Amino acid sequence: MSEDLSFKGVHHTARPTWKLKETVEFYRDVMGLKLIHCVSARGWGSARHPDFLHFFFDNGARGTIAFFYYLGDDQPEHLVHRPEYDSDATHTAWLVDTREELIAWRKRLEERGVEIMYEIEHEVVESIYFRDPNGYYMEIGRPLRDFIELDATDAALTLEAAIKVEEEMRARGERLSKIEPVWNEKGSMLEARFAEAS
Repeated sequence: MSEDLSFKGVHHTARPTWKLKETVEFYRDVMGLKLIHCVSARGWGSARHPDFLHFFFDNGARGTIAFFYYLGDDQPEHLVHRPEYDSDATHTAWLVDTREELIAWRKRLEERGVEIMYEIEHEVVESIYFRDPNGYYMEIGRPLRDFIELDATDAALTLEAAIKVEEEMRARGERLSKIEPVWNEKGSMLEARFAEAS
């Protein structure tokens, strides 16, 4: 099977962002991409930024463009090699359809001397991670399920809550550095919407 391996396209590209509201508005409103998923993570990141948002826009071809928003972290003054971000966010993710293909790719890479750094099952994709000869972080993943409308609704609500909390905290001279205030605001927003619908 390894000689017949081929990709089905790119599942997602991922980049860090330090401008949550501007990024959401640009890709959703200017570029017209549909927001389809958002992971709000507590303690998944490094010690420097353990909490983050990881949100995805549909690219129209069964793939996505994704962003990591690290809570409580500043944008670097210049774009240079920053190891603490390279492996966390900036990578290309290639798409395969089945677990068998993913296993075959892992075998092929290992047979050719490529070290597999991680094999992880995320919320919506199972992936292997490795580096190319330049040191760029790479991923091959297979979808565990399709995105559904509930994912898009949840993503929009999560980011709406995050933007609101961040703006309120900035007005008080504080920084958003933990995910709990976002979850609390999202819960309050859901309660208010359910109360209106009742």
